[in-house]
Amino acid sequence: MAAPRRPSGGGLRRAPQDGRLEEINKEFLCDPKFSDEEDLEEKLAVFKEKYMEFDLNNQGEIDLMSVKRMMEKMGAPKTHLELKKMISEVTGGVSETISYQDFVNMMLGKRSAVLKLVMMFEGKANEGNPKPSGPPPERDIASLP
Repeated sequence: MAAPRRPSGGGLRRAPQDGRLEEINKEFLCDPKFSDEEDLEEKLAVFKEKYMEFDLNNQGEIDLMSVKRMMEKMGAPKTHLELKKMISEVTGGVSETISYQDFVNMMLGKRSAVLKLVMMFEGKANEGNPKPSGPPPERDIASLP
């Protein structure tokens, strides 16, 4: 008898990470440097969801392969060298992984990091044409190209 499969990225493993990221969000909310930021609480909630989506190993860091997957999912695949350069730009060359603090600082910061621009572009692109939900409509022969 085969062992039961666990759902990948399940809720129990994500709960501690969710709590850690929420604590970091509270620090940003209390930081006077970001007090003039519009809709900060909503932005942080969106950033947390995006970060958790791409933190494949649930370790609280986005590594090279996670960034690679993120860029491919957004339709902008990059080479390993380009990915390393993007990570270095976000972290200031200090780390090979992107922490949540680095991620939020990048998204809220004034600098235009490549990764920030790509993520903002993806957000704008998704606003205009939301994905349809449910099964596709039925088609007949006459409607085919």
